[in-house]
Amino acid sequence: MALGKILVVDDDKNICELLRLYLEKEGYSVILAHDGEEALLKFDTLHPELILLDIMLPGLDGWQVCREIRKKSQVPIIMLTAKGETFDKVLGLELGADDYVVKPFDTKEIIARVKAVLRRIGQNTQTSDVKEVSYDKLVVNMTRYELKVDGKVIDTPPKELELLFHLASNPNRVYTRDQLLDEVWGFEYYGDSRTIDVHVKRLREKLEGVSDKWSLKTVWGVGYKFEVTDLL
Repeated sequence: MALGKILVVDDDKNICELLRLYLEKEGYSVILAHDGEEALLKFDTLHPELILLDIMLPGLDGWQVCREIRKKSQVPIIMLTAKGETFDKVLGLELGADDYVVKPFDTKEIIARVKAVLRRIGQNTQTSDVKEVSYDKLVVNMTRYELKVDGKVIDTPPKELELLFHLASNPNRVYTRDQLLDEVWGFEYYGDSRTIDVHVKRLREKLEGVSDKWSLKTVWGVGYKFEVTDLL
């Protein structure tokens, strides 16, 4: 029985087949697409649980595909690219990608990241207990993967929700960037701490000015904390 459907999008057919081989060996069902238009079509018709998305694609590139998918879904997206510059990494994360892997990559690393994302989502959707933290005008529900700000549901990528839930579940505790990478990503992360900064920036854009009873604070030289002045 397949563990879940993964859409692999890359114009290099050798990379696609390599990933298919390793993912199917782990028990996943694999869908392949070789350009942006095909990726969007297969996403809409086959509903994968996770996407491995190359940036340099013919036609619609990976940035555009990520934008289009984020308009209608928060399915986890792991970007695959030969570009390692910080700008490309930050842009991918700001567009809503959950992770970023630079080619040439270690196949075991890809498998580890895929498993970690799907395991977290699976655990939270299958449990009968509601996993939720609530503060003034803020509700983070990990059972439904939903962020509610001042009564309104805000579309939020899974990784942002997991980061906010982790911080809000431990109010006033300071975490270093390395601690957050380890505890939220759930395995040894091969990237850099800029990933945390990007996710916090995006969360602040959603949460700024909502309440004076809590805030996402930077502890300079250390990391971040969810500061609560009035625990409800």
